[in-house]
Amino acid sequence: MEQVYRLQREVGRGSYGVVFEGHVMETGWWGCRGDTVAIKRLPCCSPESIELYLQELWAMRATASSHPNVIALHSCLLQTGPKMLQPLKSDKLPLDLVESALKGRVVDKDSKSQARNPDRSRRSPVSPGKPPERCLALWLVMEYCDGGDLNHYILSQSPDIQRNLQVVQQLSSAMAFLHGLGIVHRDLKPANVLVCLTRSGPVIKVADFGLSKMVEGPADGDQSRLALSSTCGSDFYMAPEVWAGHSYTAQADIFSLGVLFWAVLERITFLEDGSNEEQLGAYVEKGRWIAPLGEALCQNPALQLVIPSRTRRAPPSPPTPSPELCALLLDMLAFDPETRPTALQLQDRVYSTIDTR
Repeated sequence: MEQVYRLQREVGRGSYGVVFEGHVMETGWWGCRGDTVAIKRLPCCSPESIELYLQELWAMRATASSHPNVIALHSCLLQTGPKMLQPLKSDKLPLDLVESALKGRVVDKDSKSQARNPDRSRRSPVSPGKPPERCLALWLVMEYCDGGDLNHYILSQSPDIQRNLQVVQQLSSAMAFLHGLGIVHRDLKPANVLVCLTRSGPVIKVADFGLSKMVEGPADGDQSRLALSSTCGSDFYMAPEVWAGHSYTAQADIFSLGVLFWAVLERITFLEDGSNEEQLGAYVEKGRWIAPLGEALCQNPALQLVIPSRTRRAPPSPPTPSPELCALLLDMLAFDPETRPTALQLQDRVYSTIDTR
């Protein structure tokens, strides 16, 4: 790793991996010397985590560097020893990892070789103390975003309606692109949206595709009705059909994006259990408690959401969204996924609404 990239500092840590800020040491296919990159280490220690890593890698390869509002994957490295790294070819997935995910147990090259040729394993046993060779980790090298995640960026700035509209516009464009490729993100939230700071303003990047799912064909057409079943996502952004444990479609992403848009435009925040850090997100008040929108709608499909909200906004308060934007938010947060706009329809409505301001 040190010959190609230098790890500078840890910038993020999640349930499955760690993200570092790094620098390119030598110019080559992996980048130009001195470039700053984000490097994500994903330890391959269980078939469940391996399956998530392969989903993320597959989705990021599909997007490549094709859209300015989706995080770009520069390269992927396989770690097979403490200091043994090899680049992964762009058209292949590691067969050991694919087999591990399918079989539900971690597979190594040595055990596969023995299974194919038992006599060879008796003639050439593994040296004492030498573990079987297998992929210990995947290292994903991505573009670096210096503005942090969307939660940190929005709440560290004074309210600015034009900047907020830029965020909404760029996210709608990213979602139309992803759904056009058949990628359903399934975990849209502020922590999974990164910000690059430029002279012309913030550039928003959808990131973290660990829970994403690829469907055959565009997720915006007839394929949008392809049912997904795994309950996944983050509580305050999950659609009601996901909360209910029903099958769902790419329209669940539209609901999550609606929660995100509402929180950004009206600066709505909440405190997550066990944390004192404010999080962007809309919710329903139930006495002393708050409930995620999706959960509240799951329990009461006839619940009427009040947009704009005047009681839950974090100071300093931004201007109230336009009537057109409020109507769009209500459509995105509809209980019935069939009545929500598709990603392409959403993009068109966002652009037309903003252009008429």
